[in-house]
Amino acid sequence: MSKQPIGIFDSGVGGTSIWKEIHALMPQENSIYLADSKNAPYGPKGKTAITELSIKNTEYLIAQGCKIIVVACNTATTNAIDYLRENYAIPFIGIEPAIKPAALQTQTHAVGILATEGTLSSELFHKTSLLFAKNITVLEQIGDGIVELIESGQLHSEAMRTLLKLYLKPMIEANIDYLVLGCTHYPYLIPILIDLLPKHVKIIDSGQAVARQTKAVLEKHQLLNPSTIQPNLQFFTNGNPKIMQSLLSKKFKVEALDF
Repeated sequence: MSKQPIGIFDSGVGGTSIWKEIHALMPQENSIYLADSKNAPYGPKGKTAITELSIKNTEYLIAQGCKIIVVACNTATTNAIDYLRENYAIPFIGIEPAIKPAALQTQTHAVGILATEGTLSSELFHKTSLLFAKNITVLEQIGDGIVELIESGQLHSEAMRTLLKLYLKPMIEANIDYLVLGCTHYPYLIPILIDLLPKHVKIIDSGQAVARQTKAVLEKHQLLNPSTIQPNLQFFTNGNPKIMQSLLSKKFKVEALDF
């Protein structure tokens, strides 16, 4: 089992930001990345539809022999991971916005959260926010249109900058000192965000924490791959392979898959 791949799925190409952190921490691990770009974004779809899509992705990865599944999608985590853990005998790693470190470290007592509708409206997010952000101002912003622009290859477009300026304006006016990214597509925005935000604002995403948690769970179950052979790294999308390829090194092959 230890040589079986790590399975990773997302509503599209964004979860490759998580895959990069996992691969950097555990370069010996085989992996299969599944991008459900055809159905992106998951955010507006509602809990039932998000759970059904998450089941479809999970069953594909299990059929490929994956030893653990990383739900590299904040919306799928907050809406479906409890169901997945209850119904499949395989470890699952989820993702949620890193409100806790932002809330504990803020000096201005104001933090911004940029996330999808499906994440911000979820019960899990609400509970986490209540627990850690009682005495601070939290400016929540649904990132309508961001995933669609990234999935259509418009990451560095003027349309993206215009949208981000609109979303960041109230946060800057409220003097946030932390911006929490609540979608795995959003780390690809960091160079643009750094350019648009005041210099004192720190940006937090969950990628490294997810990679560390994945490694810890693999160690616990004695599933770390001991092999030193070059790993098999597979990338599949039911969208346009060129979009994912633009976010990865050219040495990795992205394949189209109808699922």
